Amino acid sequence: MNEFKVCNKCKGFNFHELIAKLKNIDESAKIIIGCQSMCAVGAKKPFVIVNGIPIVGDNIDLLIDKIKEVI
Repeated sequence: MNEFKVCNKCKGFNFHELIAKLKNIDESAKIIIGCQSMCAVGAKKPFVIVNGIPIVGDNIDLLIDKIKEVI
């Protein structure tokens, strides 16, 4: 089972849009929501920690593409 860790405090991306797109990728994935201590990144770009690996994209759609490559 995949695990996605997402910050709901970072202002560099739309948290709700990202969660919806992650659920489309893997409905059964465990999604952990909360501070991920990546504030410097999250202030400017969307990110997700996927199975322990931080993935960063210039926007949510590019991030989702990168996540699909990893899983």
